[in-house]
Amino acid sequence: MGDIVSRLWITGYRSYELGMFKDDDPKRKVIDYVLTNELRQAIINGTDWIISGGQLGVEQWALEAANHLKSEYPDEFQTSMMLPFAEFGNNWNEKNQLKLQKLRQSVDFSASVSQQPYHSPQQLRNYQEFMLNHTDQVIMIYDLDNPGKSQYDFDKIKKFADSHPYPYRLITFDDLQNAADEYQENQNNSFQDD
Repeated sequence: MGDIVSRLWITGYRSYELGMFKDDDPKRKVIDYVLTNELRQAIINGTDWIISGGQLGVEQWALEAANHLKSEYPDEFQTSMMLPFAEFGNNWNEKNQLKLQKLRQSVDFSASVSQQPYHSPQQLRNYQEFMLNHTDQVIMIYDLDNPGKSQYDFDKIKKFADSHPYPYRLITFDDLQNAADEYQENQNNSFQDD
């Protein structure tokens, strides 16, 4: 039996990198489906902390999916939103700031790695180091053939994993397409059962 992963980091694309600008985008249902399945499996396998950042996109969606799973798995895991610096998201529009604030209030723990507002890329590197040193595994919704801002995270994760026992899993666009097909099939089957 393998090591039990207790602290799971979830990260990946920003919403705009996926061309998703509204919460009701159909692609969101597929990503929620994937995240929910991945998180459910992680919880079953012993994960007791689901940790993500506050970026719009995969990070916030992962924490939302984890919060929804709390009713299914009460008292089995906790959620944490870690931010790279103080005043994170303050330059976002009001709607997105409110979304961040609401999600931050819904998690079990939240803090900023740097207590200062953004002033240097070093804060982002410090955040990556913190996440790698305070988690046991990472799941990324990220496709190496379609680079985005998460490339920086992937490069750091890969380098860290080369010298530490740190498993990482990439969920690629092919994986998302397979999940979309499975999700659609499930929807069709449930429609036929009604």
